[in-house]
Amino acid sequence: MPLQIYKRGRVYWAKGWIEYNGRPIAGPYRRSTKASTEEGARDWINHETERQIRRYVVGDEPSKTFSDAIMLYNASPKAAKQLIPIVEVIGDLSLGAISGALLKSLGPKLKPKASTDTWWREIVTPASAVINNAHELEGTPLIRVKPYDKFERIAQDKRRGKLSRVERTPADKEWIEEFCRAADPYNAALVRFMFETAARIDQAVSLEPDDLRPHENKVRVKAQKGHPESWITVSPQMMDELLALPPKRPKNRKTGKLLKARIFGYGSSTGYNTRWKTICKRAGISYLSAHPAGRHGFFTELVVRQGVDPVTAAKAGRWSDPNLPMRIYAHAETDEADIRARFRTNHVQDDTVQAPNSTESQKD
Repeated sequence: MPLQIYKRGRVYWAKGWIEYNGRPIAGPYRRSTKASTEEGARDWINHETERQIRRYVVGDEPSKTFSDAIMLYNASPKAAKQLIPIVEVIGDLSLGAISGALLKSLGPKLKPKASTDTWWREIVTPASAVINNAHELEGTPLIRVKPYDKFERIAQDKRRGKLSRVERTPADKEWIEEFCRAADPYNAALVRFMFETAARIDQAVSLEPDDLRPHENKVRVKAQKGHPESWITVSPQMMDELLALPPKRPKNRKTGKLLKARIFGYGSSTGYNTRWKTICKRAGISYLSAHPAGRHGFFTELVVRQGVDPVTAAKAGRWSDPNLPMRIYAHAETDEADIRARFRTNHVQDDTVQAPNSTESQKD
C-alpha cells in the first residue's frame, strides 16, 4: 500500500510502503511525520519518497559530515565564531559517529579553564543545533545530549580552581541611590531604568529617541532571548529623567563610524563596565555589573523585600515562567546566623490558668 497519512493526537503519521515502477522499495512505514498539518505531512512524504527513490536508483550516498552540516546551518555571527574551533576538531566526522559524550568531551580540549556551563553554552549547544538542523533538512541522525551533572561541574571547578554559579548580590534601593549620587546623569538614569524595568543591558543601551512615547510613559525595548519587541510602561519620573538626556551618537569601536543617536550614549552592551567601576569606587560601594544591578535587583526588590507575588513580578519583568526568576533571580536576604539563633530563643509562655478545685466545685 503506498504511503498514506493519518492523524494521531495533534501529529500526522505515515504508514504503508514507498513504491517505484509499481514495486515496493522501502517500508513498511508506521512513523510520525512530526507535522501538525496535513500539508506538512504530505511534504514529509514527498521528501522521503524522493530520498528513497534516489537511494534505490543510485545507491547509498556518502554519509554527511559535520562540515557538510555546517553548510546547511544559518549561523549568527556569534554562533559562527563558536563553531570555528569545533569544526576544526570534528569537521571530518560523519554525523552518525558524533555522540553526546563526544560533544561533551570537547570542553576540556577546547576550553580547559572554562566551567561546564560555558562548555554547554559555547560548545555543546551550537554543535547540537548544527546536527539537529541537518536532521530536519536531510533526515540525518538526531542528537540528544545529557547535560553535565553537578559532579562533573564540581570536578571541573576544582581543576580550574574557581567556582562556577557564584550567587550574585542583587542591588537594593540604597545601593542604587549611592551609585546615582556619584554618577553622571546618563549612568544614573541607566541604572535606575534597569532597576525599575528589569531591562537587560543590551536592551537599555540600544534605546533611541524614537523608542520613547512620553505622553504614554512607554518605552520600546527590543526583542531578546526569545521575547518579542514590546512597549513597557515606566514611572513619570523615569520618563522625565530619560527626556532630560540629550541623545549621543556613539562610535562603533571596530569601524570607527558613528552610530545612530542613543539615549544613554553607549555603543555596545559592554561599554558601561569601566565607567561603572569608577563610579562604584568613587561612591565607596561594591561593584555590581548591569545584570545584578538591574534584573536581579528588580525581582528581589519586588518579591523578597516588598512581598509582591512571583507571578505578577515575573510578568512585569517579562519572564514567561515565574519559576525561572524564583530559582535564579530571587535572593534570600535573611542572615543565616539569625535563622540558627531562632532555635536557641527561649519562648515566653503564658501563665497557665488554674482551674478551680473540683471538690470545691461540687460543694458550690
